[in-house]
Amino acid sequence: PEVDPLFRCGFVAIVGRPNVGKSTLMNHLIGQKISITSKKAQTTRHRVHGIETRAKAQYIFVDTPGFQTRHLGALNEALNRSVRDTLSDVDCVLFLLEAGRLTPADREVIALLPQHRPVILVVNKADRLKDKAVLAAFMLTASQAFPFAEIVSVSAKHGHRLDTLLQVIEPKLPLSVPLYPEDMVTDKNERFLASEIVREKLFRFTGDELPYTSTVVANMAAAGMVTLGKLNMDEFAMGSSNET
Repeated sequence: PEVDPLFRCGFVAIVGRPNVGKSTLMNHLIGQKISITSKKAQTTRHRVHGIETRAKAQYIFVDTPGFQTRHLGALNEALNRSVRDTLSDVDCVLFLLEAGRLTPADREVIALLPQHRPVILVVNKADRLKDKAVLAAFMLTASQAFPFAEIVSVSAKHGHRLDTLLQVIEPKLPLSVPLYPEDMVTDKNERFLASEIVREKLFRFTGDELPYTSTVVANMAAAGMVTLGKLNMDEFAMGSSNET
């Protein structure tokens, strides 16, 4: 079928300090769990693309690791480098803040924001501030930290105002044909997604007993069973989500 000449398609980076809700936001924007979540900082290791296709636009979201300023080991330095590289490659940037909190770690990320790309301030967890006047005052204060193109308050976990956010992003994307099929939601394969989900559940069930630098390699058996060594994931209780 012919594509509308006014159709838009582009890459949108989601950036912010650790544990501000970047992966949760991307998962809810595309309506599927693509990027894993955890209370551990730097759970996101890889550049994961989540793809949402609407009638007038295709949004290719890039989930990034939380920019780490406190613990600069080799892994964190590599992940920080990944964030910087992503910011130079996208058409639009979503900078996430937690409602009511503007920390020195947030300001470290603000210092990295590109001047030559539209940057949208997304105030997440807005539902936690019941007083709307307090929320409005916080958004005004945060808006003075950078020349943001737009400001939108959302609750990623509960899916509030995400359609509004998509509407704000759309005109920031370039005119283009879609880069991915309409039914595609990520550029990662099933093996990668399975290994990431296992890693997420291991973090949740083991807490601090498992180093957060751990990596999982999934074997996709003929019956579609995901195994980790002798641990059969079909028998491994997945538990309830504690996404933030």
